[in-house]
This record gives sequence, structure tokens and C-alpha cells, in this order.
Amino acid sequence: MSETPLLEVDRLVTRYPVRRSLTGRLAREPRLWVHAVDGVSFSLARGEMLALVGESGCGKTSTAQTILRMVDSTSGSIRLNGTDLTGLSAQRMRPLRRKLQMIYQDPYESLDPRFRVQEAVAEPMLVHGIGGSRAERRDLVIDALERAGLAPAEQFLERYPHELSGGQRQRVTIAAALVLGPDLLLADEPVSMLDVSVRAGVLSLLDGLRRDGDMGILMITHDLSTAAHFADRIAVMYLGRIVEQGPAQDVVRNPQHPYTRALLSVVPHRDPRKRSTPQILQGETPNPVDVPPGCRFHPRCPIAEAGCSREDPVLRPPAAVVAAGHEAACLLA
Repeated sequence: MSETPLLEVDRLVTRYPVRRSLTGRLAREPRLWVHAVDGVSFSLARGEMLALVGESGCGKTSTAQTILRMVDSTSGSIRLNGTDLTGLSAQRMRPLRRKLQMIYQDPYESLDPRFRVQEAVAEPMLVHGIGGSRAERRDLVIDALERAGLAPAEQFLERYPHELSGGQRQRVTIAAALVLGPDLLLADEPVSMLDVSVRAGVLSLLDGLRRDGDMGILMITHDLSTAAHFADRIAVMYLGRIVEQGPAQDVVRNPQHPYTRALLSVVPHRDPRKRSTPQILQGETPNPVDVPPGCRFHPRCPIAEAGCSREDPVLRPPAAVVAAGHEAACLLA
């Protein structure tokens, strides 16, 4: 791996304005903001897979969209191969977009029903002006389809999306990303819409792609068991902030944050004879418009103390951890 990380995210903040009512505007009430991403920092090396896990609404997808510059950040920096993306204009950002590709959750919505497979995979090349002649683009499409596990590719070129299974559709969207030769893939719940029988195949495909080349993968998921099996590192998000991160196996086997323990407690064991007591968190996730003071997890934390409502913890190595890079944002760790 190179010394410079493929991706560096430093203290990233993304906020969405809350629309004010007419009465609120006339009364000049202060504008409220949704704290979607609130000081997130991590790095990703070439050939590495980082899993970003957490409940729905914790800011995982907003983090990915901000990295892609689909959403502008409020503050912080995003560096790809050492280049800061946050201050680039749309014109300067355009040639870099082919290096950043996203795989969306729903393969049924990712593909235009009017496009055949060949057209869907070739369209990114037309947008970025690469591929040369039509015959050259066809060869690149065939190569991308076969890398995505659709072989022989010639059998799929003239098919429409409705003629494909869910797993085949997702592989077509992966091929449309691969055809541009990206450095970074952002996979947003890439298998949650697929049948259980085909999930392992798609995940194994992504795992093989990053192991065979210099590509890095940021995988967004709510499934800690999937993250533990395929990812090198895990970052656990809660209410817009990373509360624990470290080597995947160490985070799963030796969780230090009570939120991580609660997520792991509901993951079923492979051995049906093993039983564990699920830790059901009380209450709802706090409103991201009005983040609670101190530790943002303390209103739902089963072991919270008085100091947790006053002091906002930062990521640091807990006393009970021996693995390098394992950090938790918990005062009691």
C-alpha cells in the first residue's frame, strides 16, 4: 500500500437547512439545521474495504454523498489521492468523478428500463468521453461485465433490465462503475434489496475486486455480520458521528462502545445452540436537529453516568484494547 491514503476524510460536517414556515420567516426565527454528518474522520487505503455501519438515519449515506460532492460539506476536508475535493469547482471536479463511483442500494431503480445492458454500461464512457470508437467501447463493456461476474457477456448485451434477476441487475450497475476504472467504490447497502441466496455472490465479487487491484471500497451497511466477514475495518456511526472504529475482527469480538455492543447483541449466532440476550435500546434516536449535550448516545445508553450528559467524548484507544487503531468515543471505556 502507498504511504498516501487513497481517501482521507477529516472532521467532515454536513448540515441540511430546515425549511421555515411563513410565520417563522415573518417572525425571523433562527434557521434550524439537521446535523447529518458532524465531525467524521477516517482514511481508506488502496485495496482496503472499510464498512460504515449503524442504524438508518445515522448519516452513513450523507457521508458517502458528501464524499462524492453530490452534497456540499459545511466544513472539513475530503482528499482523494492527496487532492482536496472540497474546494474544487464543478469544472475541475468533473475529470475526478470517474475515479469515484457509487453503487446504489436498489438495482431496480439504478438502471433505465429503456436501455439495454450494453447501452447502460457504455453510457458512463460517453459522458466522460472515453472509449474511442463504438467497437472499442463494446470491448470495454464486455470486459466490465465479465469482471462483474456476467459471463459470457455476449448473452447479456441485448437484454433489458426487466429480463434480468435482481443479482444480475446489481452486477450490471457494478460493471457500469468498473468500466471507468475507478480508484474508489462507494457501495451503499449493495445487497439489502437482493435475495439472501445471491447476496454472498455480490459481496464476494466486491471483495475480489479490491483484492485483485488497487481499488478501495467504502461499504455502507447495517449488517455487522457482513462487515465482520468482508471488511478490513469497521466504523460505527451514531447520530452523525463515528463512535467506534478499528480492525473488523477486533471491533466485533471486543466491542468497547455500548452502542456497538447493542448492535452485536441482535446478530444471530451461526451455532443455534448458542444463545445471547439482545440489548434492546430504550427510546428513539434523538432528533438530529436538536442533538443532546454531552455524549449523544447517553439518553439511550444502559450504563450512562452523570458525567455522560456533560462531556462529549472523543475517539481514543480504550484501556482494554490491544489492537492498533481500535478507538471508541466513550467516557466509560
